[in-house]
Amino acid sequence: MAEADGKSTALNGGSEEKEPGEDQNKETDASASKEGQTQSSSQDAPKETGEASGDKPMPDVDVETGANREGEDEEDTDSMDGSGLYSLTEDGERESEGGRRERAKDKDGGKRAARKRNRPGGGTNHSTSSEDDDDEDEEEQKDDDDDDEAMEAWLGAELRDLRGPIWRAIPSLRSREIGRDSHQFVRRVCGARGLVQRLELQGRLERHTGCVNTLHFNPSGTRLASGSDDLRVVIWDWAIRRAELEFDSGHKSNVFQAKFLPHSGDSTLAMCARDGQIRVAELSATQRCKNTKRVAQHKGAAHKLALEPDSPCSFLSAGEDAVVFGIDLRLDRPANKLVVVKEGDKKVGLYTIFVNPAKTHHFAVGGRDQYVRIYDQRKINENDNNGVLKKFCPSHLVSSESKTNITCLVYSHDGTELLASYNDEDIYLFDSNHSDGADYRRRYKGHRNNATVKGVNFYGPCSEFVVSGSDCGHIYLWDKHSARIVQFMEGDRGGVVNCLEPHPHLPGMATSGLDHDIKLWAPTAESPTGLKGLKEVMKKNKRERDEDSVRHGEQYDTQLLWFLMRHMRNRRPPRARREGADADTDESWSSPDSSDEEEGGPDHVQCMSS
Repeated sequence: MAEADGKSTALNGGSEEKEPGEDQNKETDASASKEGQTQSSSQDAPKETGEASGDKPMPDVDVETGANREGEDEEDTDSMDGSGLYSLTEDGERESEGGRRERAKDKDGGKRAARKRNRPGGGTNHSTSSEDDDDEDEEEQKDDDDDDEAMEAWLGAELRDLRGPIWRAIPSLRSREIGRDSHQFVRRVCGARGLVQRLELQGRLERHTGCVNTLHFNPSGTRLASGSDDLRVVIWDWAIRRAELEFDSGHKSNVFQAKFLPHSGDSTLAMCARDGQIRVAELSATQRCKNTKRVAQHKGAAHKLALEPDSPCSFLSAGEDAVVFGIDLRLDRPANKLVVVKEGDKKVGLYTIFVNPAKTHHFAVGGRDQYVRIYDQRKINENDNNGVLKKFCPSHLVSSESKTNITCLVYSHDGTELLASYNDEDIYLFDSNHSDGADYRRRYKGHRNNATVKGVNFYGPCSEFVVSGSDCGHIYLWDKHSARIVQFMEGDRGGVVNCLEPHPHLPGMATSGLDHDIKLWAPTAESPTGLKGLKEVMKKNKRERDEDSVRHGEQYDTQLLWFLMRHMRNRRPPRARREGADADTDESWSSPDSSDEEEGGPDHVQCMSS
């Protein structure tokens, strides 16, 4: 599906409008089947109805489009960008008036036939039933039109125009050949919209036997670490699709994150999991794991780690117990409790943490409420505003009654922006330099974040794009500035994409989710994406989100589910628990702030609802 989308020739905004009179013969045949259609709409019918139905256009369409472009400037011809005219408020495949009428007639006819079959008497009074059907059809059509208009208005709000291409293929290649700006070539390529629109599936890495919850490239981009519900961690040579090392993580429940520590020679891997443990694996140059050690223990699941960009021995962890640990592997007792995150007197369980790459003493956290909180490690005073330096939240969510969570947040490459993904809401971009309480700058719509603790990321060397998975199984890429979707790919068959890891130096990325494999993506498609089926999927996601929000009050509270799960787990025989504890005999460092017991926080399995 992803490859078919990437290679589709029915481009959305990728080609210019045809001159009146093109394909006249074909249009005459098409217009004969469309009642009441004007001459102008007849001329656009073959191109537009072909795209709307998903059929491939006739071969001569591409030839004529190329002929129309002969008069364009060389600058436009060199560009690989195919979305200059793309608008989110237009379908990926536009429909002509005639095509819409025919589909509406077919749909109405189907509904009418179904009502006749279900009506007692089976349509004995043809005149009366026909009048009733017409009235019902008109009402349904009016309701559908109103819903569509409201959806269009919501999808089209807060969008900006796409900027022109920042990279053009032919001039850039010519410059590199003569040595001009060659050191900037790869950087500009990785941030080119034209290549993002050509991303397609390259292959799969298959080794795990459970959901793959974490992906992380080493700093050089030659190795990829993955962790899974099967409790194992795999180090991949992704270029040749081979597992170089596989080892038991030492965790007792779902591995949520595994990351290479920077400047460690890829010999140190930090891990966290649902069991609340923070562990460190020491890897040898001979492709084996020497040992794993526990360095901290949260009272509840630990979903994320935050690396300090220049430190091979220091990192942060955050748990559902609301605690942030600072961990320094050089110390006898590595874990130091930095802060307990609170809103007033109430603890806020954490799902995500990230260190500012430009100001490494700043870190941001998000979790079981609507606020992004920023702390400064040098001056955390919990008696003064609970230690918070500043916090952000979309203005419409500040007083919202819905229980909104932040499932993931990340800083941009230079630390000036913060991206936060909200549970069953949208993705929001904040300026990290703004004052406390500032509203968001951009809003990214269309995906669905409900079923899992879902990730979000920037894509591009200068954070030019925003990328996220979705409950619908698709991968979305938005242009950061305009908030318009520029790529839309089918990801996991299991229905949910959670992890998105861009390569640090090349135009491509790795993704994973409920499927047990890892997918690799690269910009090798011949043509830019046509965003086929995007609008319908976006509407479906929004509709389901609205329906769930209406039913929200009828569902169990998360804390009640937590209590029930803990109660069921604690009913295991004491002997079984002791045997499980005795099996973990590897060396571990303890901390006065750590706890050896699994308690205190909801046991959110990564593959379950957050």
